[in-house]
Amino acid sequence: MKIGLLTVSDRSSRGERRDEGGPALERRVLEAFPGAEVVRAVVPDDRGAIGRALTEWADREGCHLVLTTGGTGLSARDVTPEATRAVLERELPGFGETMRHTTLAKTPLSILSRATAGARGRTLIVNLPGSPKGAVECLEAVLPAVGHAVEILLGTIADCAVHHAGR
Repeated sequence: MKIGLLTVSDRSSRGERRDEGGPALERRVLEAFPGAEVVRAVVPDDRGAIGRALTEWADREGCHLVLTTGGTGLSARDVTPEATRAVLERELPGFGETMRHTTLAKTPLSILSRATAGARGRTLIVNLPGSPKGAVECLEAVLPAVGHAVEILLGTIADCAVHHAGR
Protein backbone atom coordinates (compact mmCIF):
# COMPACT_ATOMS: atom_id res chain seq x y z
CA MET A 1 0.00 0.00 0.00
CA LYS A 2 1.19 3.51 -0.79
CA ILE A 3 0.10 6.19 1.68
CA GLY A 4 0.39 9.95 1.36
CA LEU A 5 0.50 12.11 4.49
CA LEU A 6 -0.18 15.77 3.81
CA THR A 7 0.34 18.31 6.58
CA VAL A 8 -1.59 21.52 5.98
CA SER A 9 -0.03 24.38 7.93
CA ASP A 10 1.09 27.88 7.02
CA ARG A 11 3.71 27.93 9.79
CA SER A 12 5.10 24.47 9.11
CA SER A 13 5.27 25.17 5.37
CA ARG A 14 7.36 28.28 6.12
CA GLY A 15 9.64 26.37 8.50
CA GLU A 16 8.43 28.34 11.54
CA ARG A 17 7.04 25.26 13.29
CA ARG A 18 8.08 21.64 13.16
CA ASP A 19 5.58 19.28 11.57
CA GLU A 20 4.50 16.90 14.31
CA GLY A 21 1.23 15.63 12.81
CA GLY A 22 2.83 13.97 9.80
CA PRO A 23 5.35 11.94 11.84
CA ALA A 24 2.67 10.92 14.38
CA LEU A 25 0.42 9.67 11.59
CA GLU A 26 3.32 7.91 9.89
CA ARG A 27 4.08 5.92 13.03
CA ARG A 28 0.44 4.86 13.34
CA VAL A 29 -0.15 3.95 9.69
CA LEU A 30 3.02 1.87 9.64
CA GLU A 31 1.70 -0.04 12.66
CA ALA A 32 -1.63 -0.58 10.91
CA PHE A 33 -0.15 -1.30 7.47
CA PRO A 34 3.33 -2.82 7.95
CA GLY A 35 5.50 -2.45 4.89
CA ALA A 36 3.48 0.42 3.46
CA GLU A 37 5.32 3.02 1.42
CA VAL A 38 4.76 6.46 2.94
CA VAL A 39 5.24 9.81 1.24
CA ARG A 40 4.95 13.05 3.19
CA ALA A 41 4.64 16.71 2.31
CA VAL A 42 3.78 20.00 3.97
CA VAL A 43 1.71 22.67 2.21
CA PRO A 44 0.29 26.01 3.36
CA ASP A 45 -3.39 26.54 4.17
CA ASP A 46 -4.17 27.24 0.54
CA ARG A 47 -6.93 25.57 -1.50
CA GLY A 48 -4.82 25.41 -4.63
CA ALA A 49 -1.77 23.89 -2.91
CA ILE A 50 -3.90 21.33 -1.08
CA GLY A 51 -5.88 20.40 -4.18
CA ARG A 52 -2.73 20.04 -6.31
CA ALA A 53 -1.10 17.74 -3.74
CA LEU A 54 -4.21 15.56 -3.40
CA THR A 55 -4.65 15.33 -7.17
CA GLU A 56 -0.97 14.56 -7.76
CA TRP A 57 -0.89 11.78 -5.18
CA ALA A 58 -4.19 10.26 -6.31
CA ASP A 59 -3.80 10.55 -10.08
CA ARG A 60 -0.08 10.32 -10.74
CA GLU A 61 1.70 8.95 -7.68
CA GLY A 62 -0.65 6.03 -7.16
CA CYS A 63 -1.37 6.56 -3.46
CA HIS A 64 -4.04 4.19 -2.21
CA LEU A 65 -4.70 6.32 0.87
CA VAL A 66 -4.07 10.01 1.49
CA LEU A 67 -4.42 11.42 5.00
CA THR A 68 -4.39 15.16 5.58
CA THR A 69 -3.70 16.73 8.95
CA GLY A 70 -4.67 20.33 9.64
CA GLY A 71 -7.01 22.95 8.28
CA THR A 72 -10.29 21.37 9.38
CA GLY A 73 -11.37 23.99 11.94
CA LEU A 74 -13.24 27.28 11.73
CA SER A 75 -10.52 29.86 11.18
CA ALA A 76 -10.49 31.78 7.91
CA ARG A 77 -7.36 29.88 6.79
CA ASP A 78 -8.88 26.43 7.48
CA VAL A 79 -9.76 25.33 3.94
CA THR A 80 -8.77 21.66 3.83
CA PRO A 81 -12.36 20.31 3.60
CA GLU A 82 -13.21 22.70 0.76
CA ALA A 83 -10.02 21.81 -1.13
CA THR A 84 -10.70 18.12 -0.57
CA ARG A 85 -14.32 18.29 -1.73
CA ALA A 86 -13.19 20.06 -4.89
CA VAL A 87 -11.10 17.03 -5.93
CA LEU A 88 -13.30 14.19 -4.65
CA GLU A 89 -15.43 12.18 -7.00
CA ARG A 90 -17.48 10.65 -4.18
CA GLU A 91 -17.77 11.94 -0.63
CA LEU A 92 -17.94 9.55 2.35
CA PRO A 93 -19.61 11.58 5.12
CA GLY A 94 -19.60 8.64 7.53
CA PHE A 95 -15.88 9.12 8.12
CA GLY A 96 -16.27 12.68 9.44
CA GLU A 97 -19.40 11.74 11.37
CA THR A 98 -17.62 8.81 13.02
CA MET A 99 -14.55 10.84 13.92
CA ARG A 100 -16.63 13.60 15.49
CA HIS A 101 -18.87 11.16 17.37
CA THR A 102 -15.99 9.04 18.67
CA THR A 103 -13.88 11.96 19.87
CA LEU A 104 -16.82 13.79 21.44
CA ALA A 105 -16.28 11.75 24.60
CA LYS A 106 -12.76 13.20 24.84
CA THR A 107 -13.51 16.80 23.87
CA PRO A 108 -16.82 18.57 23.35
CA LEU A 109 -15.02 20.78 20.81
CA SER A 110 -14.83 17.87 18.35
CA ILE A 111 -18.16 19.04 16.93
CA LEU A 112 -16.31 22.03 15.46
CA SER A 113 -14.31 19.79 13.13
CA ARG A 114 -15.30 19.98 9.47
CA ALA A 115 -13.21 16.98 8.42
CA THR A 116 -14.46 14.98 5.47
CA ALA A 117 -13.40 11.99 3.39
CA GLY A 118 -14.04 10.48 0.02
CA ALA A 119 -12.70 8.81 -3.06
CA ARG A 120 -10.87 10.10 -6.07
CA GLY A 121 -10.34 7.33 -8.57
CA ARG A 122 -8.81 4.45 -6.65
CA THR A 123 -7.62 6.65 -3.76
CA LEU A 124 -9.25 7.13 -0.37
CA ILE A 125 -8.69 10.65 1.02
CA VAL A 126 -9.37 11.38 4.71
CA ASN A 127 -9.07 14.74 6.49
CA LEU A 128 -7.80 14.65 10.08
CA PRO A 129 -7.31 17.39 12.69
CA GLY A 130 -4.07 19.32 12.94
CA SER A 131 -3.05 18.29 16.44
CA PRO A 132 -0.97 15.09 16.43
CA LYS A 133 -3.05 13.59 19.26
CA GLY A 134 -6.35 14.50 17.58
CA ALA A 135 -5.16 13.23 14.20
CA VAL A 136 -4.19 9.84 15.58
CA GLU A 137 -7.39 9.56 17.67
CA CYS A 138 -9.54 10.34 14.64
CA LEU A 139 -7.58 7.91 12.48
CA GLU A 140 -8.15 5.22 15.12
CA ALA A 141 -11.90 5.90 14.94
CA VAL A 142 -12.08 5.15 11.22
CA LEU A 143 -9.19 2.73 10.82
CA PRO A 144 -11.44 -0.37 10.69
CA ALA A 145 -13.11 1.05 7.58
CA VAL A 146 -9.97 2.40 5.91
CA GLY A 147 -8.50 -0.92 4.81
CA HIS A 148 -11.86 -2.16 3.59
CA ALA A 149 -12.52 1.05 1.64
CA VAL A 150 -9.11 0.82 -0.03
CA GLU A 151 -9.78 -2.81 -1.01
CA ILE A 152 -13.10 -1.80 -2.56
CA LEU A 153 -11.50 1.07 -4.48
CA LEU A 154 -8.74 -1.23 -5.75
CA GLY A 155 -11.30 -3.83 -6.83
CA THR A 156 -9.90 -6.58 -4.60
CA ILE A 157 -13.35 -6.90 -3.00
CA ALA A 158 -16.02 -7.15 -5.66
CA ASP A 159 -18.94 -8.31 -3.52
CA CYS A 160 -19.13 -6.81 -0.02
CA ALA A 161 -21.98 -9.15 0.97
CA VAL A 162 -19.77 -12.19 0.32
CA HIS A 163 -16.86 -10.54 2.14
CA HIS A 164 -18.99 -9.79 5.23
CA ALA A 165 -20.74 -13.19 5.29
CA GLY A 166 -17.73 -14.72 7.02
CA ARG A 167 -17.78 -12.19 9.85
